Amino acid sequence: MEPQIKNNVLITGASGLLGTAITSRLDHPWKALHHGDPGWDPEKGRCDSGLIEGSSVVIHLAGEPIAAGRWTETQKKKIYTSRVNGTRALAESMASLDKKPATLICASAVGFFGNRGEEVLHESSSAGDGFLPEVVKDWESAADPAREAGIRVVHLRLGVVLSSKGGALKKMLPAFKWGLGGKLGNGRMWMSWIDLEDAANAFVFAMRHPEMKGAYNLTSPNPVRNLDFTKCLGRALRKPTFLPAPAPVLKLVLGEMGETLLLHSTRVQPTALSETGYTFRYPDLRGCLQNQLNV
Repeated sequence: MEPQIKNNVLITGASGLLGTAITSRLDHPWKALHHGDPGWDPEKGRCDSGLIEGSSVVIHLAGEPIAAGRWTETQKKKIYTSRVNGTRALAESMASLDKKPATLICASAVGFFGNRGEEVLHESSSAGDGFLPEVVKDWESAADPAREAGIRVVHLRLGVVLSSKGGALKKMLPAFKWGLGGKLGNGRMWMSWIDLEDAANAFVFAMRHPEMKGAYNLTSPNPVRNLDFTKCLGRALRKPTFLPAPAPVLKLVLGEMGETLLLHSTRVQPTALSETGYTFRYPDLRGCLQNQLNV
């Protein structure tokens, strides 16, 4: 039987898609730290230690959405500072307490690996090049003050979280339901995904397993090419998928953000997570889509 967490959990980003799924699974006291709360300003790197006192576990999910719009220099700065400065402020405040929380679990991203083509990527694989790998590297390193203070730190590198309630899948559904879906570019790029339920379950699993430390890829063990994802979603909805989105058009309309998030190839395996004994509820895309779409 998994050990239970009996003390308070502090969670940032609790009102988001993943945060809501995590908190619905907690059977012990928790409190949310919201953007705008006095003493908490992730972009400016402020976190008053009093906000953390009494917490045994801190789950850090907050950050500027990376797919909210074109990556202007202003938007890129928000994406970077909200994650790096916020994580560092939390870690430093945790480290400063006499009675420190035992655990810090930080959301991270498979964007760490960058555009890697056919390469199969594990936790031991090197970081990639570009804006997102730079953000994720610094984001994870920002937790060092907590690590150095003896606090257990876990980084869960999320792939594309699939849910009909939000995120990438919800944005795709209208076009696919109208029969207007299709592959992106040549459709050969690898997509590393995870069902929302598995993502939330893995965060709770990490809370309850004190042997977990460091980075874990939080993706299904069965990544798919974009073309196969497109066909699978079309079959689930019983709709044709014959309208491709050419790569030049995506780059023109969405810029660097579209090229990075839609056209880059990242083929990730959750090697370290699987070795902990975590069992995926929805390891295959078909089952995930049936679950999310109730089909």
